[in-house]
Amino acid sequence: MNDTLFIDLNSCFATIEQQARPMLRGRPVAITNRITPNACIIAASYEAKWRGVKVGMRRREAEAICPDIIFAETEPSKYIFVHEKLRSIMQDYSARVVMKSIDEGIIDLKQAPEHLRTRDRYEIGREIKDRLLNEVGDWMRCNVGIASNRFLAKLAGELHKPDGLDEITPENQRAIFATLKLTDLPGINVRMEKRLNAVSIFTPLQFLDADEETLVKLVCKSIDGHKWYQRLRGIEVDDVDYGIKSVGRQYVMESRNLTRQETAARIFHLAEDVGYRLRSKSLYARGAFVWVYGYDDVYYHKSLIEKSAFNTDADICRIAMKLFAELPSPARIIGVTLYKLQDSPDPQPSFWHTADDRRESLCLASDHINLRFGARTIHAADSCGTDHVKTKIPFGSVRYLDHSLS
Repeated sequence: MNDTLFIDLNSCFATIEQQARPMLRGRPVAITNRITPNACIIAASYEAKWRGVKVGMRRREAEAICPDIIFAETEPSKYIFVHEKLRSIMQDYSARVVMKSIDEGIIDLKQAPEHLRTRDRYEIGREIKDRLLNEVGDWMRCNVGIASNRFLAKLAGELHKPDGLDEITPENQRAIFATLKLTDLPGINVRMEKRLNAVSIFTPLQFLDADEETLVKLVCKSIDGHKWYQRLRGIEVDDVDYGIKSVGRQYVMESRNLTRQETAARIFHLAEDVGYRLRSKSLYARGAFVWVYGYDDVYYHKSLIEKSAFNTDADICRIAMKLFAELPSPARIIGVTLYKLQDSPDPQPSFWHTADDRRESLCLASDHINLRFGARTIHAADSCGTDHVKTKIPFGSVRYLDHSLS
């Protein structure tokens, strides 16, 4: 029996704005992080998509093809609220629910109570869709995909957007694959398509019929070939938690005429944010990486690895500023990333261990105050004047939506 349900909110951010503001319903809407002429669209309503507007377009491009499009700035609190409501609904059906992003998640019915494991899967899917309408709002829609593993369930959930409900079974899989292109399959990008084409695999059916040896030795040239062979046959290979490898933030600068002091304030803001994220997961870093895209569209970066692990704002800001000083300016986009993460401080304390403990305790106290009274209630004087540098809501990860601190 198919025990995996994939739930995907339709055009999440734009639909939530339409739910919150009825005057936007039925109209083309685009969501951006800032309302500026060159703002990049991060989400679009279906009304906008049907007019040719795509995620990643600049505002001017979208207005050229859809003059009546309405732009709205992101409001993270709304999206987190809906994310938590969706997760709560999903958790009523199984002890094993994995949120893959803010707008999609997986229900493993193998971990469900017996009375749910025996229910019709379509019935459960319809019930979840109805509950979303009744418990969140009457403009909310979701796709539900049902299959034996995550890959096929996600594919099923993408067959009939918006508001679809589909199941892939051994009986209908070949008929469904016959209607698709290779790039319609989750995880198959243009590069992977070229690899498959090189061994005369041009369609999903040919991919399904390919022997395992071809996928391992000629296409993937790694164990990924085994995974694709199993994935296509409904065997679960994606239920893996790889942990957090890095913590980062980026920011698109609002002007090329910012002074060095104004630029430094934004770097401090990003450094404080990644420090908070690092501590929220009780992690320490040894590596720091900073990068910029210049107005010449050239990418520059600089990194270093410290001898001792760190997680305080003072250390992160010091390292970030040192690295940024070696990169060209003005910058169009700046980014700060921490890597070489570990879940405890260095076992061999440094001479300055007591001072390090005090700085970390001060940061944790500030984190708790900001959690209770609002972000940036306490922050460094060096990042004053940067409250507009809003934290983005990630599509691809929900690990920082749980802001609990131990």
